[in-house]
Amino acid sequence: MRVAAYAKINWSLRITGRREDGFHDLETVFQAITLHDTLTFREAERLSLTCDDPTIPTDDTNLVLRAARALGAPPVSISLEKRIPAGGGLGGGSSNAAATLVALSSMFGIQKPLHDLALGLGSDVPFFLVGGTAYATGRGEILTPISSPSTPLPLLLVLPEERVMTAEAFRMLRRFSPPLGLERMRALRFEDYTNDFEEPVFERLPRLRAFKMRLLEAGATWASMTGSGSTIVGAFASGTARDAAMAAFSDVRVVAASSA
Repeated sequence: MRVAAYAKINWSLRITGRREDGFHDLETVFQAITLHDTLTFREAERLSLTCDDPTIPTDDTNLVLRAARALGAPPVSISLEKRIPAGGGLGGGSSNAAATLVALSSMFGIQKPLHDLALGLGSDVPFFLVGGTAYATGRGEILTPISSPSTPLPLLLVLPEERVMTAEAFRMLRRFSPPLGLERMRALRFEDYTNDFEEPVFERLPRLRAFKMRLLEAGATWASMTGSGSTIVGAFASGTARDAAMAAFSDVRVVAASSA
């Protein structure tokens, strides 16, 4: 079985408090995008994982293997073709885990509720079970699907070499934001969306702020860091405008994508 594992961006990301269990409460709008990894599953005598990116661990620290074990599926050999950069705020590892849960459930006819298994693997893994556009609270697992853009929105992803680990980004936060609620969030314009991680991360890595400004100067109607970074995303009015903007980023890796 061969499946795609799609990346995500956050249109908005507000950190609303710290929980007694050590996690943080947040309020965000997730958006699945067309950039994706590909996983291939084959029945085998033992569970194993290979990856075409040598920087990605293929031992039990990888969420793909942890997802397969959590599901209790028969052994498979798994091949991961990696296109979503690790540590970029695009949810690649979480997406891989969710795709593994769904694929192996289908492959072996396993009837288990996947949401709790997904949450045990990571706070944003449940989103990747549903995809599309979703308003999320709690750790990110309380999901309300909302209408996706009527036509796919052209996106340009700026992928700096700098990486931001999520735990480090949370440690850098200086304040929390009051939650807005679903209806107020729906009513926001693009330019009113915020990411609470931007202020501390941009202070430590000012080149990321410069990339955001360059996206806006290149014609993006909205630009923001996604997740805890370091990917900077711009949305454009048309694919033509997006493709023209790519020429302004010859000094950094960029990827064209769209909302999914």
